[in-house]
Amino acid sequence: MTAQLNARGDVAVLVPAAGAGVRLGPGGPKALRLLAGEPLLVHAIRRVAAAASVRMIVVAAPAAEVEAVRELLAPVAPVTVVAGGAERQESVSLALAAVPAEIEVVLVHDAARALTPPQLIESVAAAVRQGHPAVIPVLPVVDTIKEVGPGDTVLGTVDRSVLRSVQTPQGFRHDVLTEVHASADDALTDDAGLVEKAGLPVTCVPGSELALKITRPLDLVLAEALLHVR
Repeated sequence: MTAQLNARGDVAVLVPAAGAGVRLGPGGPKALRLLAGEPLLVHAIRRVAAAASVRMIVVAAPAAEVEAVRELLAPVAPVTVVAGGAERQESVSLALAAVPAEIEVVLVHDAARALTPPQLIESVAAAVRQGHPAVIPVLPVVDTIKEVGPGDTVLGTVDRSVLRSVQTPQGFRHDVLTEVHASADDALTDDAGLVEKAGLPVTCVPGSELALKITRPLDLVLAEALLHVR
């Protein structure tokens, strides 16, 4: 049986959470690392579940942790938990397979973006409903970006006005995401990249500073500070 939140919602959110998170340092799976005493995954799911149009959440957990993740999330929200794969793309495909065809909007979200506000989830979903096949939240790049060649020699300065930093959730029409995953022949870390490769347009919407990706130990410190401020 699939777990549901809002029966009238039209959005499924897929959360691939089977990664090891090597850059975060030694420990268990990245999504289960603690932030202010709770796993990143719990923080992320709590905020996803608060988005009114979300009908279904599917988490792709480490194969050996499926039951433990199911028990962990049971008090947080109704969640369908499946075994993830060795790579992120495989985990997304396995989670997507659990989504009923009648759900037309599918979002893919990183558990590591544990503080993503529900408003951003709704913003991405709304853009998909407007007819865009794929939607990504972005922020302007604020640092100067250099192109570097052999010997660490600077080749030039990249025009940052045309660059954006991409966040999640990324949103897709269900049929589009299904098609690009079925035809994928190489692993990409970004689902929108599969849509780009298929020749379909990807639309940007404003992202959120709160949707930072917790990748390094310092990111955990920053995220905990944001929690206390909020």
